[in-house]
Amino acid sequence: MKIFLVGIGGIAMGNLAYMLKQQGHDVSGSDQNLYPPMSDKLVEWGLSPKSGYRKENVKGADLVIIGNAISRGNPEVEEVLNTGIEYMSMAEAIGHFFLKGKKPIVISGTHGKTTTTFLTHWILESIGLKPGLFVGGIRKDGFPGFALGEGDYFVIEGDEYDSAFFDKSSKFLHYRPYYLVMNALDFDHADIFANLDAIKVMFKRLLNLVPGRGKVFYWKGSKNLNDITKDYQHAPVETFELGDKNSIFKYEKGILSEIRTKSKLKPSLIGSHNYRNVEVAVRVCLEIAPQKRKEILEAVETFPGVKRRQENLYVSETSLLVEDFAHHPVAIQETIKAHKEAYPGYKIISLFEPRSATSHRNVFQGDFAKCFKGSDVSIVTEVYQVDKVGKSLRLNVKKLVKDIKTNTKKESIYAPTPKDIPSLLKKILPKYKKDKLIILAMSNGAFGGIYSELKSLIETRESL
Repeated sequence: MKIFLVGIGGIAMGNLAYMLKQQGHDVSGSDQNLYPPMSDKLVEWGLSPKSGYRKENVKGADLVIIGNAISRGNPEVEEVLNTGIEYMSMAEAIGHFFLKGKKPIVISGTHGKTTTTFLTHWILESIGLKPGLFVGGIRKDGFPGFALGEGDYFVIEGDEYDSAFFDKSSKFLHYRPYYLVMNALDFDHADIFANLDAIKVMFKRLLNLVPGRGKVFYWKGSKNLNDITKDYQHAPVETFELGDKNSIFKYEKGILSEIRTKSKLKPSLIGSHNYRNVEVAVRVCLEIAPQKRKEILEAVETFPGVKRRQENLYVSETSLLVEDFAHHPVAIQETIKAHKEAYPGYKIISLFEPRSATSHRNVFQGDFAKCFKGSDVSIVTEVYQVDKVGKSLRLNVKKLVKDIKTNTKKESIYAPTPKDIPSLLKKILPKYKKDKLIILAMSNGAFGGIYSELKSLIETRESL
């Protein structure tokens, strides 16, 4: 087919374009703002994207795939609608071209999707099953978030965000789950969901797509997941939790061990939230290949991890600089807790940029004030692109900083922008010159590009 992608410069859309080309299709696309690394990758893959949107770009296409960020009024969209060219969302295209005839393993939940998806794929690949993959991230060893696969299984991150301007249902409803994992369910994406119940509706619809021969795995520690599975009877359901009677693993005092053999594991991941991800990934893989238990457990220890998830940017005997994607109160709390447990005796300076569509709204004003427990210092920047949300809906960061101080009884500081953080740290670091220290930077964006400055500050501290 001749396939054209509107919005090809997004990471997921660019990856999809290359997968379609690998399948043998004639693929091209366009985007308004093309920039590295995806612009370079598209050229490397021989896709030569068009810069800017023009109606003549889509002429002759058999199918147009329209990205999630594209709206009505786009010249290419208007041409597609006016001329009757076949069109799909990205999620629909993934389901149509890559998941038919497969047994998709859909990893869903408002936290832990990317890590669990990569880990499940890593394990299945390690035991020789050659699964497909589609996930919004990059492994720490540089492996991209996609693979066509050759076997029966396809591991895919089940994103609850909406699909396109013409399809406001969640992407994961296009993914044909055979095995479904639900890691967590909390309110998120306040830009598209009115409340928690609206997200629950989408997860209930996803649950109802699992065939009777498939299986559902969900974290029983989530009240919301317990609610939506309460009366479900269409496919087998298995709950997971660390250390319960059916568990593969238990987690005590920062140590993960297998219950059956009492052997200790040393995965690259840290924290109880990540070890729940390990638990369910192993459960799914044992469901598929129970005879490969030893190899599955070995694969857990060799998993390299995911970029921007607990990624150590600087490591020495006394200092650690960590970049993490955490931007939801639950994720921030768990990330701080994980580092507190893994590095006893270290002081923690938490840096947070409210950048996501949900975190820059005041829906979590109270929750953000409580989630920094464990930090010795918290620095919070003003919300990213402050004018995108009206004052009545916007997170009040100055009030938040005061509330964090009240709740933690520790130092809490307001930073107008990420660029202000290095100068603030210069004043703070001398207080901790005799301490082992973690600087934990949490944002779902680039954090103002300050990481090189943070590294320099740590190096200067260590040279004193």
